[in-house]
Amino acid sequence: MIHPKEEKTFVMVKPDGVRKGLVGEIIKRFEQRDLKIVALEMFQATRDQIDNHYPKDEKWIRRLGEKTLGTYEKYGRTVVDLEKDFGSSDLLEVGKQVRGWLVEFMISAPMVRMVVQGVHSVDMVRKIVGPTMPYMADMGTIRGDFSVDSPLMANVERRPVQNLIHASETPEEAMHEIEHWFGTKTIYQYKRFGIDE
Repeated sequence: MIHPKEEKTFVMVKPDGVRKGLVGEIIKRFEQRDLKIVALEMFQATRDQIDNHYPKDEKWIRRLGEKTLGTYEKYGRTVVDLEKDFGSSDLLEVGKQVRGWLVEFMISAPMVRMVVQGVHSVDMVRKIVGPTMPYMADMGTIRGDFSVDSPLMANVERRPVQNLIHASETPEEAMHEIEHWFGTKTIYQYKRFGIDE
């Protein structure tokens, strides 16, 4: 079992976060909470890398379709509207389109990938980042302070929700994503003043 201070998580600043010039602000917010950056790189993702980052299983893709239908229903739109906008009311087909938008968006500009380490880093980073849907994120979180996007607006514009940043949801997901995005690259070990002493 690893020491709590050594828990690591994966974070990726998405194209909209890079284009808005938020990389420094994002890193600052993690470091202010006594988390440390142990790997960092700007890169341009390939289609294959992104395609392998997001799950391909039918259950996950159908869940994207279900979330999309849920968004429509929440805002008084119907399955007829869904079919009009997506050309289908089959939730698997809708999910495939949403996943496709995600892939296209994630290869549209450079991103920044990092490994963040610290006490309960997975949960801490997600708390700092805020909920996936920016319009639901509290002020003081990264998404609450710098994004106002919503799934309904994204669906109407035929694109994914632009929420600035990706952060692993579980320690297991973090391990998988660190391996996927960093592979054999060096993850650094160092002591931060006042934290590791």
